[in-house]
Amino acid sequence: MTGATFPLSISLRPTHPDFLDLPWQLPLSEWQGQSDRLVEVARGLSRHPVVFVNYSGTLYALKEMPHGLAEKEYGLLLEMEEQRLPAVTPVSHVLTQLPHGQASVLITRYLDHSLPYRSLFMRRGLMHYREHLLDAIAGLLVQLHLAGVFWGDCSLSNTLFRRDAGALQAYLVDAETAEIDPENFSPRLRFHDLEIMEENVDAELLEMVASGLLSEGVPVYHTGAYIRLRYQSLWEEITREEVINPGEHYRIQERIRALNSLGFSIGEVKLEGSESGEQLRLRVFVTDRNFHRDQLLGLTGIEAEEMQARKMMNEIHEIKAILSQANDRSTPLSVAAYYWLENRYQPVTAELQSLIEQTNDVPELYCQVLEHKWYLSEKAQRDVGHEAAVDDYLKQFGGKKENLPAP
Repeated sequence: MTGATFPLSISLRPTHPDFLDLPWQLPLSEWQGQSDRLVEVARGLSRHPVVFVNYSGTLYALKEMPHGLAEKEYGLLLEMEEQRLPAVTPVSHVLTQLPHGQASVLITRYLDHSLPYRSLFMRRGLMHYREHLLDAIAGLLVQLHLAGVFWGDCSLSNTLFRRDAGALQAYLVDAETAEIDPENFSPRLRFHDLEIMEENVDAELLEMVASGLLSEGVPVYHTGAYIRLRYQSLWEEITREEVINPGEHYRIQERIRALNSLGFSIGEVKLEGSESGEQLRLRVFVTDRNFHRDQLLGLTGIEAEEMQARKMMNEIHEIKAILSQANDRSTPLSVAAYYWLENRYQPVTAELQSLIEQTNDVPELYCQVLEHKWYLSEKAQRDVGHEAAVDDYLKQFGGKKENLPAP
């Protein structure tokens, strides 16, 4: 059934549907059976009604809130997008007239290949991702705080996760309580955000225990405290100041490379004279955590998560070194990237086509093959090569969808 009443107003971004065929005369909680666009996907808990709709294979999440809140959250998510922070993509905000009064609806693009935390704690095949989940939340909070974002409601439910080369990348889903103010973002706000995170995470895991949904052996208490410790370790590494002695200017590039290895791009390097006049104080300011993603995209056109991109860029740098030695001259990185694309990535992914049709997560599958190649090479005490790794991977996992990245 198509919608019989248009919304009072709808603000849309280009390239997305107009959503006018949805049953806007009803609250979202009553949409079931009223539109054939509705689909069910794995989700976390939400304080507001949420539905998912399908437009030509692209999924969107709709969240109903009191009047004015959708527009506010939409604006916050746009700001986060401009700063390239890991968050869902805002698409539209809608004002509707319902029997009980006006309501607003936020529409976001569904995060493809994402997993809610409950899947990671309930599905046995995903048990080994749980520690990565906690590290991913810590990393997400660090990225937000570096950009001056106070989340105000960091929780497992408000976060989605994508597989990233055997680990996880966390994305902010709910920005309803967030504030963005880099100029006035104080240590007090940082620690308050961490306190909220600890309380929310522990409460959610206890709720899963009470519901009988948590597998045995999963630690419940102090999980939030573990995330805080991981956060503090990463925050200190990124924001620490170094003292450079005369003749140690090479340490500037060392510091930059160390932060790049963590995925952070560098916005500014600041050098100040010390009180003695002989030493320099070094402070490096990071921008986003997309260093390898941007590098890989620029060289090959492949869009990947940060750790996936890092693994692939390591291969490209390895090829660069091999070609340089073979030709007895320096090989441009762009040439090595083209060689890698033609002789490594494309042949491997062509062999994985049957699995790609199930998951459509090509970079993650490629990284799984790289991990499998490393395992086989360690076992054989020699480099077995990509072709042998693909063949063995397909033999072991080709028919086992539960071992593959979730759709």
